[in-house]
Amino acid sequence: MRASSVVLLPHAPSSVAVARKRLSSELADSGVYESIVDDASVIVSELISNALRHARPLPSGQVRVCWLRRGDLLELEVSDGGAMTEPRRGPGTLSSLGGRGLGIVEALSEGWGVRHEDGSTTVWAVLRAPKSPDAHDISAAPAGTQTAMPDLSAFPDLLDDSHDDLGPESRNEVAPSRAYPA
Repeated sequence: MRASSVVLLPHAPSSVAVARKRLSSELADSGVYESIVDDASVIVSELISNALRHARPLPSGQVRVCWLRRGDLLELEVSDGGAMTEPRRGPGTLSSLGGRGLGIVEALSEGWGVRHEDGSTTVWAVLRAPKSPDAHDISAAPAGTQTAMPDLSAFPDLLDDSHDDLGPESRNEVAPSRAYPA
């Protein structure tokens, strides 16, 4: 089955939710696994958010969101009017307020890139999207599919170790947030 859409959306934050909802609905209806639908939704959200934050709208005042499913590949694209800088992956440190978006896209996709054409900039990503053999059960991941897990060794605060401030008796309790001290 081949599923594709081209959606023109306002250059506005509300467009992120609109695109996510439509993409999720169409992919789920075409039998894509739920975990892949989730990954694709995150990727599109990051790409649109970057376009809204860093780039001008297309001459129409909009951003263009496209997705195309061919066989087991899903191509996602977001086009805008370009910016003074080239889209690139930032360092995304724990203390930074941003800069993680394209790193997330890179972790969830098979690959991503940038294309310039006709006064627009398109950031694209490709991911594997095999169709569920049983369209009624799309919650399980396909056999052999690997879920991208980030390497958390660079973030010791996120790793659970025996030297943290929570004693063993509180392992099942909700821990206070380390990001926002009380």
